[in-house]
Amino acid sequence: MSKHGGYGGGMGGINMQSLMQQARRMQEQMAKAQEELKEEEIEGSSGGGIVKVVVDGFGALKSVNISPAAVDPDDIEMLEDLIIAAYNEAAKEAEQIKSAKLPAGAGGMM
Repeated sequence: MSKHGGYGGGMGGINMQSLMQQARRMQEQMAKAQEELKEEEIEGSSGGGIVKVVVDGFGALKSVNISPAAVDPDDIEMLEDLIIAAYNEAAKEAEQIKSAKLPAGAGGMM
């Protein structure tokens, strides 16, 4: 310890300016990755393509396309299941893309 009660170098030898620059770069990378993820369009489909959904890189639903062949008034439950399956497929891929684009350790900051 120095005679004034601190540590040599101010912060235990840590270069604050360098640390701030690293933090700024990480913020810029995060902002860029988040913008890219908003623009992503990931498609999921089910029933051989009769139900398709598109999500962004965060998994937010952007569109749903249902073929008339999927619409059976006597079996709405099947259509509901197809929509869920298509969404889950797209959301899983979106999660993989998000993990790849965001800087390591950034998941908890979202």
